[in-house]
Amino acid sequence: MDLFLLKKVVILTYRYILVDMEKLIIREWSEADRPREKLLEQGRRALSDAELMAILIGSGSRKETAVELCRRILSDAQNNLNNISRLEVPDLCRYRGIGEAKAISIIAALELGRRRKEMEPEAIPVLNSSRKVYDYFGAYIQDLPHEEFWVLYLNTGCKLLDKKIIGRGGNDATPVDVRVILRFALQVQANSLILIHNHPSGTLRASNADKIITKRIVAAAELMEIRVNDHIIFTDTSYLSFRDEGLL
Repeated sequence: MDLFLLKKVVILTYRYILVDMEKLIIREWSEADRPREKLLEQGRRALSDAELMAILIGSGSRKETAVELCRRILSDAQNNLNNISRLEVPDLCRYRGIGEAKAISIIAALELGRRRKEMEPEAIPVLNSSRKVYDYFGAYIQDLPHEEFWVLYLNTGCKLLDKKIIGRGGNDATPVDVRVILRFALQVQANSLILIHNHPSGTLRASNADKIITKRIVAAAELMEIRVNDHIIFTDTSYLSFRDEGLL
């Protein structure tokens, strides 16, 4: 074989390898076929079992993509994740493209899913009265030597979505950024808010500053159609509710 033909064979072989490798690595797939990007754009529910498994293993073999390999594994298991969860590392390593590390990743992910099913779902508190808020949140803010300002974010049924500390201060004042409160409300898609801060001095009286900041938050929240259900001042032994006292 002359030098020209040898070079041609090498170039064609190299091109073949490159084309073949495009099937292997997820980041080289077309945008619509990338499981990671699909999850980000369409959410986890949009992915098939094979696509979710492909994210775990990252790549397949020279003859099939990660998704194709995972489809074959699932097919052998009657498309039943419970059957795959019974497989051990050697069972998965029988598939070309699955090494020990990938097999361990699959087994670990399925084991986490199994443990999740065993756990009791945490009861989500319904905070539709000042007393319920005090009973639920008292332990978070009790015995503090300084002021803290918190916001509880609720859905339409007054169930807690999340809670966030907005500011810490000294003995009698706490900086509060209204923009931070509302930005987080939009992130968690809250329907309503409950404002909370403590008085380390034990004084159960709303100060002028307390009333001003409450009005500012209520006015800003109304523009976004978010309701402020209450502003509650905590002490170590009791509480004052703006709503109950007619201050809101």
